[in-house]
Amino acid sequence: MAADSALLESHVLELDLNARTRLAEGLLLSLDAPTEEENLSLWVAEAERRLRDLRTGKAKEIPAREALDRARAALL
Repeated sequence: MAADSALLESHVLELDLNARTRLAEGLLLSLDAPTEEENLSLWVAEAERRLRDLRTGKAKEIPAREALDRARAALL
């Protein structure tokens, strides 16, 4: 195992800076990634919150076309 890690590390250090940066970011993100069950639970909770906000008037619906137009305008 230690020999495998040392070999992998030597190969990684041969990568250019951009490749090592992408690898490091991916590894760091993988440490904090929720499990599939946790992710589903988070999405369900968010959907329920949004539905509650719509029903109580805290949020309002907007047509998809308008939402896309707003998103495009924000990117320009």
